[in-house]
Amino acid sequence: MAVHYETTDHIVTITIDRPERKNSMDMEHFIALSDAWRSFRDDDEAWVAIVTGVGSAFCTGADLKTFIPQVTGQLPKPDNWKPEDGVNAVLKGLDIYKPIIAAVNGDCVAGGMEMLGGIDIRVASPNARFGVLEPKRGLFAGGGTTVRLPRQVPFPAAMEFLLCADLIDAEQALQMGLLNRVVSPEELMPTALEYARRITANAPLAVQATKKSVLQGLAMDLREAYRNEGKLAREVFASEDAKEGPQAFAEKRPPRWQGK
Repeated sequence: MAVHYETTDHIVTITIDRPERKNSMDMEHFIALSDAWRSFRDDDEAWVAIVTGVGSAFCTGADLKTFIPQVTGQLPKPDNWKPEDGVNAVLKGLDIYKPIIAAVNGDCVAGGMEMLGGIDIRVASPNARFGVLEPKRGLFAGGGTTVRLPRQVPFPAAMEFLLCADLIDAEQALQMGLLNRVVSPEELMPTALEYARRITANAPLAVQATKKSVLQGLAMDLREAYRNEGKLAREVFASEDAKEGPQAFAEKRPPRWQGK
């Protein structure tokens, strides 16, 4: 299966390895990517994930030569296919409160762009290109981009990007706030790993609660969001890691996080 899943030092690397199809996905690959995200979510020893692609593309969404015929019944569906696998693969409707980093090595369009909207930190190489191209083909981007993007970048930039349906390069994406950094291809994975290690130096429960508060708070009014933040804070302060952090500081040693 062309979706690889590796874990080292609490960091998961998910690699889409289908370069001959620009890392587009048929149903089998949507299932594999959805399974990878669920594995990351459910593994207490996995604290941060990095997702990247092989070749000239990060992810170009559905493989129209095989996925659409599978949808329309011209080609058989896998026995284990579930419609939610498609949206889970692009991180829509799958609640993951662990940090996710994208190492965007090339074209990030269609479903790849949808998935990027569910990712917290985004690093790209200069050859990366970004676009929601569905309107150019009479289609609609229903994987979360029309909802998430206007919450993540300034409204005029989001609307120009969505309505014109143009490809933009990495520097333009950086300027509009879609990316954190643009680095050389050689520095792409080292930079993503640097972010991951900076995050895993922190207490995992505190990190996850922080992301959870942010994402849930966006869907709440201010008063409700503050209540939710207070609830999450109480849970973190009741953890063993909340005892370990100050103790390690007092003893001038690195903390030994347990994630509990």
